[in-house]
Amino acid sequence: MKRIRQIIVALLGLFYVGLLYPLYTDLWQSKWLIEMHNEECEPMFLTFFVTLGVFLLLAARKPMQYRLVIAFAAWHSLAHSTTMLIQTVEAYRHGAPRDYKDVIGFGMIGIVMLLMLPSKEEVAAIA
Repeated sequence: MKRIRQIIVALLGLFYVGLLYPLYTDLWQSKWLIEMHNEECEPMFLTFFVTLGVFLLLAARKPMQYRLVIAFAAWHSLAHSTTMLIQTVEAYRHGAPRDYKDVIGFGMIGIVMLLMLPSKEEVAAIA
């Protein structure tokens, strides 16, 4: 289980760090201003995810010592999914269909990360 936990946390960390490329293109080419019609929120979200990815890569090496980082990633994904669910429902109510795949994706990430969270007993046994 420990090895599986490390692999899953590392994969999520790599995925989030991989968002560095879209962040770079958004900022370097001013896509957020020109193509995305002044949608300055996306680069800020990407910056957060890239930073979280770096910390998840650190946590993958020693999950017991970085339990709080893994917990934060899990609860952040669930909170993000919940917010997007509310936005999706509101969009449908106002006749603007919105894709729901991101709601499911972030919800699944949050659940998987909660399952990968080392228990307090495991952490106490190492300390």
